[in-house]
Amino acid sequence: MASARDKEANEENELILSLPKESGLGAAPYLHLFQDFWCPTHFIQGMNNFMKHFHSKDNDVFVASFPKSGTTWLKALAFVIVNHHRFSSFDHHPLLSSNPHQLVFFPESILSHDLHDQILSLSNMSEPRLLGTHLPFPSLPESITKSNCKIIYIFRNPFDIFVSAWEFFTNVKVSSSSELTFEEAFEKYCNGITAFGPWWSHMLGYWEKSITRPHKVLFLKYEDLKEDTVFHVKRIAEFLNSPITQGGESNTVIENIIKLCRFETMKNLEVNKSGYIYNIAEKKHFFRKGEVGDWINYFSPSMIEKLSKTVEEKLGGSGLSFKIHS
Repeated sequence: MASARDKEANEENELILSLPKESGLGAAPYLHLFQDFWCPTHFIQGMNNFMKHFHSKDNDVFVASFPKSGTTWLKALAFVIVNHHRFSSFDHHPLLSSNPHQLVFFPESILSHDLHDQILSLSNMSEPRLLGTHLPFPSLPESITKSNCKIIYIFRNPFDIFVSAWEFFTNVKVSSSSELTFEEAFEKYCNGITAFGPWWSHMLGYWEKSITRPHKVLFLKYEDLKEDTVFHVKRIAEFLNSPITQGGESNTVIENIIKLCRFETMKNLEVNKSGYIYNIAEKKHFFRKGEVGDWINYFSPSMIEKLSKTVEEKLGGSGLSFKIHS
């Protein structure tokens, strides 16, 4: 008789085989169309386990994002804010010796193996728990969407997302992206075929919730965070009801948080120069440029026209607009 683990593995394989698949930008051989979004192969099992077995707590905090939208930076900022009561010293902070993705991990990734141990590990985390996710809002476990936990969502202009994703995924160990030309990957991206895409439905799902449930979802634009970091870090702290925004030292604390989490600071740390995250992506590839408007160095006039039309078609009337130049 097959064990419960074997049975689960067989069901997982049958599910994957039943799903439409495409090559596209993503850290996997294929992307599979699952629950109306394109999911990398190796995330499917963990995502199913996440939905079935994760129990949210009302004081949980989630950093949600579309890939390559500023996830690493937001994880760092959120970690410092949420854990300020535990790590108030900036001279010996965990961020100086650990990559943000090691401090704020994705349940949909870790729950793909050693399920019982990982569930136990999640339940024993110090509270408030801080976790990350790339899942679209409709695919989050009900315990997250129906609880009082908070979600901070970051998105970036679609032009820079594509360039950042192209540079990142073509350097990943197991990826179909390396078999695509830049132009082929761009066409797929414009059609929404990219990891956790379509990017427009991913973003609109969180955008709409941030309007209807502003105490639940805080929506941040990467470009706004770059332009006025102090203002938006205060927004994050206030959204999380953090005490760091109170008292005469609040401005100094905010400035120290920003300094600790600066792109250049994190990029130059020894811990972020070597080694892998999830044994797939090298840490150094999470810190490329961090600029706004780098896409202009990659796009042809026809590509600019095509993606501009896609943005207008998919986002027009939503109330969302993006700065695409630095």
